[in-house]
Amino acid sequence: MRLEGKTVLVTGGKSGLGAATAAALEDAGATAIVADLPECDVTDEAAVEELIGGLDTLHGAVNCAGIGWASKVVDYDLEAFRKVVDVNLVGTFVVTKHAARKMAENEPATDDGERGVIVNTASNAAFDGQIGQAAYSASKAGVVGMTLPIARDLGRSGIRVMTIAPGPADTPMLAQLRDDIRESLERQIPFPQRLGRPEEFAALVRHIFENGYLNGEVVRLDGSLRMGPR
Repeated sequence: MRLEGKTVLVTGGKSGLGAATAAALEDAGATAIVADLPECDVTDEAAVEELIGGLDTLHGAVNCAGIGWASKVVDYDLEAFRKVVDVNLVGTFVVTKHAARKMAENEPATDDGERGVIVNTASNAAFDGQIGQAAYSASKAGVVGMTLPIARDLGRSGIRVMTIAPGPADTPMLAQLRDDIRESLERQIPFPQRLGRPEEFAALVRHIFENGYLNGEVVRLDGSLRMGPR
């Protein structure tokens, strides 16, 4: 799908991966609709439905909204666990549901009959989560797990669904780490031995939109990092 003249919703678009994605989409000629707190809570289905339903048109959605929380299992606050899953997994599904409903109204934008593209964000923690990441890993593994069935479901409407699973990225979330922890993390990444850049995530999002044969797949974007237990 050519991005020029298209409208794309980006959740979590005020910072980090979402902000870089919104900027890249705008550079490609699209209109990026940024949905972020406090104006839009992805766990509030009524608010999401109102936002998307109020758009004149929608050709794509990129789900970047997410939160993290770390705790040992025996000390894990159950409400915190539920909150992480609610934002990262349920929120992603809520946006996907209403974005797909809106995109199904579109006239086909390609010869293949494509009407829209949805890109969700998982994490390398979905595959090799560390101690303390039970909720985060579970939520992101859920995003991975629903990629293929949703792609199969929405294919009949001409909507593609992809997921990116980034490794640690140089975003405000990781900016809070002490320098020694950050350096230790970077040393674990085989190549290139550094944190990912938001612009690299955004470039992959753009490629997914423009490559019409990418569908129902999860792409790891982590420098071949495989996390240890801690």
